[in-house]
Amino acid sequence: MSILVVGESLIDIVSSAGAPDRYAPGGAPANVALGLGRLGADVELLTDVGDDFHGGYLLAHLRESAVRVHARPTGSTSTARARLSPDGSAEYDFSLRWAPDASLVESADWSAIHVGSIAAFLSPGAAAVDSLLQRGRASSALLSFDPNIRPTIIGDQEQALARFESLASRVDVIKLSDVDADWLYPGQSSDAQMDQILRLGAQVVALTCGSEGSILSTASARVRVPAGAVKVRDTIGAGDSFMTSLVHDLQGTHPRLEDMNEDTLAHLGENASRRAAITVGRTGADLPWASEENA
Repeated sequence: MSILVVGESLIDIVSSAGAPDRYAPGGAPANVALGLGRLGADVELLTDVGDDFHGGYLLAHLRESAVRVHARPTGSTSTARARLSPDGSAEYDFSLRWAPDASLVESADWSAIHVGSIAAFLSPGAAAVDSLLQRGRASSALLSFDPNIRPTIIGDQEQALARFESLASRVDVIKLSDVDADWLYPGQSSDAQMDQILRLGAQVVALTCGSEGSILSTASARVRVPAGAVKVRDTIGAGDSFMTSLVHDLQGTHPRLEDMNEDTLAHLGENASRRAAITVGRTGADLPWASEENA
């Protein structure tokens, strides 16, 4: 059984003071697919790339990590300019499109379907996200969602919140950052934010809080997990690595998610934090390989 990831692939143009621009493959869903491939999962990616140099580079990069890519390359590849701050955090400006050809994905017995980021909000491709989630639900796949909120792209907060909550009511696992949660539910505590998302229907919610670690919760159990100790090179791909770990570890557990206890949640969070620490300890979205698991 394979894992299907649905979402954008793009080129990150990384800018930092006193250094030339650096070009690197990116896009949160593409990073998740890449991370799953590197951990040894059988993974497919439905995405949208151009038939330009950047598109060819992205496809080669993904295939080197054992990702089977479904795309019909045309036009220009999407880009994201990431401006790095001295602490390694990044702000983004995007030039992108999202119009995948869902007919490229044949019916399959997927163990999991992951959707996320800009692709979950941006038309016309958002309709493909909805269609594939419906197919995944019918086949009892584990469904996961990372909103990876980009306010300059998804626009009006009220409409974006409605879209987020619609998707949250249809998936099993949601991962979001504390910045995402504060934009969606301003003025609420992290516990209140997570309670709200769980009430929508998700069975597991993970909230990442940067250097403060993460919180993982079901309706009956909640744990706080410290961040892995590491010297941060940059934070690009950290959340994607965390999400990759959750999908990797949870595939095959549906529908028993809501029965997980605090020990199980803590183990999930510790794995995800360890893998994210590997990513932030090196430059760019360079997610860990299975060979690094016990290194």
